[in-house]
Amino acid sequence: MDTRPQTLYRSFERHSTLRKVLLGCGIVAPAWWVTLDVIGSLRYPGYSYIDQTISELSAQSAPTRNFMLDFSGTPYAALLVAFGIGVWRSAGGRVAGRATGALLIGEAAWGYVGGIAFPMATREVIAAGQDTVRNQIHAWYGIGMPILLALVAGFGSRLLGKKFRSYSYVTIIVMLVAGVLMGQQTGAMTANQPTPWLGVEERVTAYAPMLWLSVFALGLLHAESARVPRGSENLLLRRRDKAVI
Repeated sequence: MDTRPQTLYRSFERHSTLRKVLLGCGIVAPAWWVTLDVIGSLRYPGYSYIDQTISELSAQSAPTRNFMLDFSGTPYAALLVAFGIGVWRSAGGRVAGRATGALLIGEAAWGYVGGIAFPMATREVIAAGQDTVRNQIHAWYGIGMPILLALVAGFGSRLLGKKFRSYSYVTIIVMLVAGVLMGQQTGAMTANQPTPWLGVEERVTAYAPMLWLSVFALGLLHAESARVPRGSENLLLRRRDKAVI
């Protein structure tokens, strides 16, 4: 009796389970990040979820900085790296899939290192002209994150069909529009003046790709469940027939 199909199928099941665990991190990561953003905003006395930026939660001297780095930044980065590895492993030979996985890992590294090395100064410090070059670099770090996520959505849009591609393009457009609206309030924020709806605008820029990541992960998990290892089709048919009987 030829046992090669069974051996192949068992090997496929082990690798498939690992891929599913890694891809599942693409659902957990954005949910974790959004949840900690909400919790962080509640832990910051006087902070406005609607009018203030996300970066202010981890700004230097902010009462929530350590909380955001320890409970939001570190777990989110680890989960996003795991998801990127899962996307890469699921890509096969597809360039778009491997590019998406690599960009996800790059986004995780960029966000984690940048959040530690280049924190934002508080509005009061910026308005007083006391921020350092290190703080000023934060602006470029902040711009890089949505750009990387837009690239992730652009490459990832090619992996799950036409409807998902259209959804990905809409996500990118929403991010761009919200980002433009944010840019119009930069002067007011650096002058420590009121910035109505700035928090909402930035969270649209951030939450839109977070939702996209979850949908993307779900789509890849569905595709993974439908995969059949090459050469084991007859074994699968026999298993299905036994299940019916």
